[in-house]
Amino acid sequence: MNPPQRPLLGAGLAMVALTLFVLLDATAKHLSSRYPVPLLIWARYTVHLALMLVLLGPRLGNRLYRTRRPALHLLRAVLLLGTSLCGLAAFNRLPLAEATAVIFASPVIVVLLARPLLGERIGPWRSTAVVMGFAGVLLVARPGGGLGPEGIAFALAAAVFYAIYQILTRKMSRTESPVTLLFHTALTGSVVMSAALPGLDHGPAPDTREYLLFLAMGTLAATAHFLLTKAFREAPASLLSPMLYVQIVWATLFGWLVFGQVPDAIALAGMAVIGVAGILIAVDGRRSSRPGPVG
Repeated sequence: MNPPQRPLLGAGLAMVALTLFVLLDATAKHLSSRYPVPLLIWARYTVHLALMLVLLGPRLGNRLYRTRRPALHLLRAVLLLGTSLCGLAAFNRLPLAEATAVIFASPVIVVLLARPLLGERIGPWRSTAVVMGFAGVLLVARPGGGLGPEGIAFALAAAVFYAIYQILTRKMSRTESPVTLLFHTALTGSVVMSAALPGLDHGPAPDTREYLLFLAMGTLAATAHFLLTKAFREAPASLLSPMLYVQIVWATLFGWLVFGQVPDAIALAGMAVIGVAGILIAVDGRRSSRPGPVG
């Protein structure tokens, strides 16, 4: 029997997790002005992996990594690694808010891919959300808006990688524990980036503050993922999924406070449209998941 859910606790955990994700993105954006993106990704995944081994390894033992689907874990982890690399490259080239908004178009891409990959039906609400989502992206990334096309391309690539990652996560979550899913992404990211490390330009030697920021990235990533997983155990996805778009608001706020970057009115309108499209998808998903007539 499943334990009773606590929606208020779940909502609170989700809000903390979203704040930590924005802090992670802001920290990575700050460091990317001095250090190459692959080095930052290596630090994030390696610290994340070390924390899981130290904090969870002694208690869980081989349950931390045991799986009968290693190939799917590898594919899923590579997709998240691609999301991280492209996302951080986008943050390096774009304001925090605009990059976050474009990447958050991933639920729209999930809807488009869910039909061929999962056989899910796309109803009128989701079709409307798809059109709205892409319209929002066009408003944010419009020609003449001052955003570099390379940064937009990286953000869109991150959104595509993340959409496929979400679809695969949906399929695997039926048989795999959240901790195992999290561990394999950290392990694969750390191993792949460690193999690439010798060929990288490592940039200048970090000072003490920058070392702490490197450690903070992995700590923020591990903590945020853990809290978000915990949130979805405490509250239904129909409540939490629309809340995830608060991250765009936090990104706008942090972009202003930390980097002095304020989106213009058209970009803000595009962010709002992307958020509404995501909420429509979440609400329609809740309605579609209700039991229908048997027959």
